[in-house]
Order: sequence, then structure tokens, then C-alpha cells
Amino acid sequence: MNFLFIVQGEGRGHLTQSIALNDMLTESGHEVVAVMVGKSNRRKDLPAFFVEKFGRKIRRFDSPNFLPASKNRKTVIWTSIAYNVLRSWKYMRSVLIIRNSISRRNVDVVVNFYELLTGLSYAVLPPKKPCFCVAHQYIFLHPEFNFPKVNSVELKGLKFFTKVTCLRAAGLLALSVRPMDNVPEIGLTVVPPLLRKEVFNTEVKDGDYLNGYILNDNYAEEIIGFHENHPDVKMHFFWDKKDVEEETVVGSGNLTFHRLNDKLFIEYMSGCKAYVTTAGFESVCEAMFMGKPVLVVPTHIEQQCNAFEISEAGAGVTADRFEIEKLFLFIPTFQKNTEFCDWVKSANRYFPYILMKS
Repeated sequence: MNFLFIVQGEGRGHLTQSIALNDMLTESGHEVVAVMVGKSNRRKDLPAFFVEKFGRKIRRFDSPNFLPASKNRKTVIWTSIAYNVLRSWKYMRSVLIIRNSISRRNVDVVVNFYELLTGLSYAVLPPKKPCFCVAHQYIFLHPEFNFPKVNSVELKGLKFFTKVTCLRAAGLLALSVRPMDNVPEIGLTVVPPLLRKEVFNTEVKDGDYLNGYILNDNYAEEIIGFHENHPDVKMHFFWDKKDVEEETVVGSGNLTFHRLNDKLFIEYMSGCKAYVTTAGFESVCEAMFMGKPVLVVPTHIEQQCNAFEISEAGAGVTADRFEIEKLFLFIPTFQKNTEFCDWVKSANRYFPYILMKS
């Protein structure tokens, strides 16, 4: 069968998930013939690891996005909404690009990785090919998912946004840290996280440094502040900052910022003592699989839900700021979740089978 992927291009998670599913389908004798990726003024360039994997199969289109976090580190949701409404004419053009790309190619199944315009394309100008939606965010539509105490309006907004991404979908594949009952009335199947082969093939060691990932370089100020007070703590952080060297060494030399390089990121993850991040789902699952305790610092409603889920699973602790001291208090109590590892390894039993049913 031939597949077409449509990927939300912000952050790292959806990109790596699409790579993992591509490898899984290819090993089963299928082919991904095209990969469409949303772009924004914030992120125009794709990471090298993604381009190396898909190359000429990639096509870009303009897509809505959240504006970068302000100095107070919180994503400016309402400003982002206004910004995207003013650019809606560009997005209608993208809807046509998506529909035409599906219709003109020899495609059997479309797989959408949480791209909003895919849902709108199927709502306004529905292609004839079935679309399956894959993302962790669909677990938020599960009636038994436990939410933290959050702003109710923002939570309704998150659920509404998630529902729009999957309008007229043939099925929802909700990535989850644990097995849960499926919800057939809304076409939702609970599936394991999609981790890439590099995660499984990397030798895991217990090192003496912290590994970290920050999407917005504004958070670097807090990391540097901690380093100034604890210069003996070795830390490696990956960021998306442009126009900087591949490595930026700070202060005593024990803090290094790396431009996002996924092979290097996995290498540092496999050898670290613990992991620090802003509560993105994918990298936390990588840390959990490798048995690394985690500190998560959520910056918006979706990450608050992720952080609560991670804490419930015993994988880490949550903080309002990069209070790395809390992580050091947690490390002695941490135990690797072997049931989670078995759940992740079972992914091959789910994805090809579900997508073949179309």
C-alpha cells in the first residue's frame, strides 16, 4: 500500500513519530510516497535528520502555529489566535495544496500527525482517501484520561483544536504511556508511543551529566542561572536557536548548548543521569524507555496535561521553572518502568494492522 504523511512541523515529536512509522511500514513492504509538512515564520527549516530521511518526498505548506513564548516563558495563546486569523487566506491555499496532493498521487491511505489543516481539508474539500490521525493529543479525548487542575476554558480550547485536526478521520490512534480501553464510538484506538529505531539500538549507560531540550531559547536564561549557582553540575541542553554555533559553552565549561541534532541528542540521552525538558511527549517517552528520571517544566495547557500524566506514571517531577534541585531530590526514589518498555516494544503489533484495515 502507498501512504501519504501530513506532519505538523512545530517541535520535534511529530517529526520523529513520522520517521518511526515510516520505518515500520517500509519493513512491512509498504511505501510512504510523499510527506507534507506545515511551515511557519517561526520554523521555516526542517531538522537535518528529517530531511535526510525523506529527502525529495517532502513538500511544505503554510500552517498555523503558536507564536514564540514571551520573556515570561508562557505561550501567548490569544495573540497567536489573532495572528493566525489574519493569515487565514494563506491557510485556505494550503487546504487546496493538501487536497490536490492527495488526489493526484497514487495514495491508498493518508496519515495525519496532528496537522490542523488536514482536518479542515477533509471537512471542506474531503479527498476520497481514508485518513488516520496519529498523535498523543488524541488521548485527551479519551473519557478515562485524568486531567490535572487546569484552566477549564483553555482545556476546552485544547480539546476543540484536537477535534478539528481529525475531522472525518477514518480512525484516531492515540499514543499513550499505558494501555487503556479503546473508544469505538469515536473511532479511537489506544496505541504505544512511536519511538525511532535509534532509541532501541542505543546502548544505555548511567552518566554524570544532565541532558535537556528547550524549544524556546528564552528558557536558556534559567538554565544559565542554575549553572552560575551550581557550576560543578555537568549539563548538555539542545535548543532550536538559529544563527549560533553547533556548540555554545557557558561559564565553567560544564554547561553546553547544542543546536538540535537528533543523533547527538539520542547519544546524550542514552548516557545521561537524568533529563530536563518543557514536557514534550516524545522526548519524555525516550527518556522513560531508557530509564532516565525526568524534570518537566510545562509552559502551556497541553504540556500541563503531559506533565501530570508523566508524574502519575512515576517517571518524573514537575516544576513551574527549571528548578533542577527538585530533580536531584527525585532521582534517589526513581525506578525504571519495565511495563512501559514492554508496551513501547509492542507497537509493531498495532500500527500496520490498524492502517491495513482501511
